[in-house]
Amino acid sequence: MTLKRLTFLVAILVCISGTAFADRVRTANGVVEGRGVQRSGVRIFRGIPFAQPPTGDRRWREPQPLQNWKFIRQAVDFGPRCMQAPIFDDMRFRSNGMSEDCLYLNVWTPAKSNRERLPVLVYFYGGGFVSGDSSEPRYDGESMASKGIVVVTVNYRLGAFGFMAHPDLTSESPHKASGNYGLLDQNAALRWVQKNIASFGGDPKRVTIGGESAGSVSVSAQMASPLSKKLIAGAIGESGAITGTLSAVPLAKAEEQGKKFAASLGAQSIFELRAMTAEQILEPASKGGWASVGRFSLTIDGYFLPADPSTIYAAGKQAPVPLLAGWNSEELGWQALLGRDEPTPENYRKVLEKLYGARTDEALKHYPGTTREEVIQSATDLAGDRFIAYSTWNWIELHRKTSGARVYRYLYARPRPAARAGGPPPARGAVHSAEIEYALGNLAVNDVYAWTDDDYRVSATMQDYFANFIKKADPNGPGLPEWPVAQVMRLDVQSRAQPDTTRARYMFLDQFLRHR
Repeated sequence: MTLKRLTFLVAILVCISGTAFADRVRTANGVVEGRGVQRSGVRIFRGIPFAQPPTGDRRWREPQPLQNWKFIRQAVDFGPRCMQAPIFDDMRFRSNGMSEDCLYLNVWTPAKSNRERLPVLVYFYGGGFVSGDSSEPRYDGESMASKGIVVVTVNYRLGAFGFMAHPDLTSESPHKASGNYGLLDQNAALRWVQKNIASFGGDPKRVTIGGESAGSVSVSAQMASPLSKKLIAGAIGESGAITGTLSAVPLAKAEEQGKKFAASLGAQSIFELRAMTAEQILEPASKGGWASVGRFSLTIDGYFLPADPSTIYAAGKQAPVPLLAGWNSEELGWQALLGRDEPTPENYRKVLEKLYGARTDEALKHYPGTTREEVIQSATDLAGDRFIAYSTWNWIELHRKTSGARVYRYLYARPRPAARAGGPPPARGAVHSAEIEYALGNLAVNDVYAWTDDDYRVSATMQDYFANFIKKADPNGPGLPEWPVAQVMRLDVQSRAQPDTTRARYMFLDQFLRHR
């Protein structure tokens, strides 16, 4: 039998078995075999490790280099999600259980060969740094990859496992730093991308990082870190930033938080904490549900973050890359300010007096409340601004002033439609996280809502803006409303660019909310 005929027969057998050589990719650590080509033309690789499991003695250490493997590693299922409690009811997972052994990433690639050099999107999930997973259907990368982009979603450690600082950890660290392990996981994934993404048809010089909420805060943190700033070429932030109200705390303060937590567990040392099971740590760390968000702060550790992030941005020391960022029209509802009180002008003024004292009348100029309807709208705006919109605005402003790079700002205003059955009633505006499925082209994977043709039109517009930005650092393209750098793009059924009419109110809040 000739070599040519033998090669032909092998190819036939491979096709019959449903496995193609193209579905095997050699990474720096070994060969992975993915799920094969989908109808969209996209190949999928799930559950690829990018660091050693952070278990045992590696708990609360920066991610350690991955060991090589000689066999063909199956990359068909998502890896386990990182340790977390079920805090947010809108999260659905496709992950293989939950474990401390969770440092895995996923790749969707439309490339036909590793000779292509396609733009890359690395996306970080949200969840308050206590929940979330790269397997969530709303973050699925196939739709975005079908537009000619290699998409990567990344797991990172959460809560006590990802962000606890402690004097003992600082002392044993070669960098004399502790905390920020989840951010270091993201950095390790970015370094993996630099080494390996060309094998999947991606261009390591064209990596855009993106994320929503805590994922957006992560994007702003990676831009500020000297460890990551040279690994990225662009950034997308959806509702969240490490500047302003959501900034990191000094190492000494974070260490005190860690000491208190260790003492609450009766642990006298890090050795004793590492000897505990993951469940023994997770349960007390997650008490209070929502209240556990922020229990372990991002840290100015002198290593990943050498200084306060706002100071880094003000000095222009962040990654000088193009940025597309914005927030939603109803990040929080008016009840977040007024609680159970009726939205009357009298009740609203009482709240403002508690917040702004002698400057209440000035606050009312920016957030007026003379009628019930006006109170509802202004209280909604103020609650969302104080929660996350101001911080995102502050990030955009700092980067615009000091980076020399193009900055595109949006306001996402499309409310979700009514739920199909038994779900929440429609909101007045676009609530926190509502834009994710629209932006990444994943409305169809969320069966909670009765999506309309208008929703799919909004999704197509937003996804095209994102895809264009990832490809050429400019969201504009054929068939889309023009998005000038100097204006705000209002994303809705009729998307349009408009002048910024909110600057005065953010300048007012800047006097109260800026991190000092």
